[in-house]
Amino acid sequence: MRSVTAVTAFALLGAIALSCAAPDAASAATPPAAPAVTAKPVIAVLGDSLSAEYGLPRDTGWVALLRQRLASQRIDYSVANASISGDTTSGGLARLPLVMQRMKPSVVIVELGANDALRGVPLATTESNLRAIVAQIRQAHAQPVLVGMYVPPNYGPDYTQKFHGLYGQLSKELHVPLVPFLLAGLENKPDLFQADQMHPTQQAQPLLLDNVWPTLKPLLGGSAQR
Repeated sequence: MRSVTAVTAFALLGAIALSCAAPDAASAATPPAAPAVTAKPVIAVLGDSLSAEYGLPRDTGWVALLRQRLASQRIDYSVANASISGDTTSGGLARLPLVMQRMKPSVVIVELGANDALRGVPLATTESNLRAIVAQIRQAHAQPVLVGMYVPPNYGPDYTQKFHGLYGQLSKELHVPLVPFLLAGLENKPDLFQADQMHPTQQAQPLLLDNVWPTLKPLLGGSAQR
């Protein structure tokens, strides 16, 4: 969750120009056109270091495991990781238009807010940013998903409860699917965290995916290959 220099880069789509020669007048018949290739719908993850594989070997984080699970269950979606270590809701909101433009996702998993709390950002600001993020996703005709978080108890029980409660409040008010807590099941298991006791280890990543999956999978039901 703390800022680092490593940034998870986006996969940019390159444009391919095609040129077609005019058909030979002597041709007896025009060959049938090749069937159009339909791109898979995209799940984008807009997150911070918890989704950006901070401190982990490449392609071992929960987002990479999500790609594997979709493939194993023959659910025809691709996954784009738009997560940056150290990001806040303000940062996510600022770069969201570019994410939507380049990735054109059908579903956007929003895993942001923990760094707001660690930096002392007012709850009202975090709430305003999350509302705006949800609104922009919907304006692009995509489905938002919120991922809930807690902050360390040293912030005080009042702030801790209000921070976590913000996600549930927005989920109910805006009718947004909610992952209650990304790190559920890791409480009181220090061996599943890296040395900073903030970022889960590689061994913990399947648990993170299992926390996201029950909320995400129902949104993908119509795309399973049969």
